[in-house]
Amino acid sequence: MIEERVVERLYRQAKGERWRAPKAGFAQALESSAGRAFAGRNPNSRELERYLDSLHLEDLAIACACAAGDEEAWEHFVLKQRPLLYRAADAIDPSGGARELADSLYADLFGLGDRAGVRQSLFRYFHGRSSLTTWLRAVLAQRHVDRLRTSRRLEALPDEDSSFALPAPARPIEPERDRYLGLIRKALEAAVANLAARDRLRLACYYAQELTLAQTGRMLGEHEATASRGLARTRAAIREALERHLRVEVGLTDAEIARCFESVTEDAGPLDLRELLDVGSRGSRDSGRKRSALDRSEF
Repeated sequence: MIEERVVERLYRQAKGERWRAPKAGFAQALESSAGRAFAGRNPNSRELERYLDSLHLEDLAIACACAAGDEEAWEHFVLKQRPLLYRAADAIDPSGGARELADSLYADLFGLGDRAGVRQSLFRYFHGRSSLTTWLRAVLAQRHVDRLRTSRRLEALPDEDSSFALPAPARPIEPERDRYLGLIRKALEAAVANLAARDRLRLACYYAQELTLAQTGRMLGEHEATASRGLARTRAAIREALERHLRVEVGLTDAEIARCFESVTEDAGPLDLRELLDVGSRGSRDSGRKRSALDRSEF
């Protein structure tokens, strides 16, 4: 347990109040970081403080504030990190393919709700031992490797402690794949139809029309960081809605739900975002003209 005086000192050093990081969340992040570093060993107070002082404390405070949903911290994070993340993505894939992965990180960083409704942000895995920028590059690189493994059935990469690894066995053709894709499509149509009109417009601008974040923000009269946060929030909401529909309405198990998402990752087939967004718009119009007028007023 880290002494309260140490937490207070580190919180000031991290400019925790400046970023409006929850003190309890910051203290928990320190505990988690120390727990990983010492792996169950019980360090003395001097050793523990020396380790904590070595952390990237301000980055840790920003991560805690973003995980808690603070808008100012999130805007700072997007404006500072997005250009750096895009440069890292371009280094991984000069054709620009990795930028989609970089954008998809924001939904996980914003956080998905678990079954209890508690938002779980990817920031909980940031422990401050490296800078936030370095950590994001590492996460992006790992996502890229994971995508290659899925799409190309690559051999498993060797572990650090082994000189070789056996090839990963090829997965047999999934007889339920078409069914899974159909279920995902139906769930997506319902999720998109239930979105607010402004959220659908933001999705359409960015994904269907392929506008940049800045252009999307101008279309909606909002800052590009606000547009980014809105996209992240909408992606998270869609993911939650999909999982809830597949689990509650269809009755799939967690393993079957995971397979549904894998099927789409491997080959989305006939799924067309423009068409789905149009279905969502029609669904909202069909619910009544008063609702449509209200949606238009939200623009």
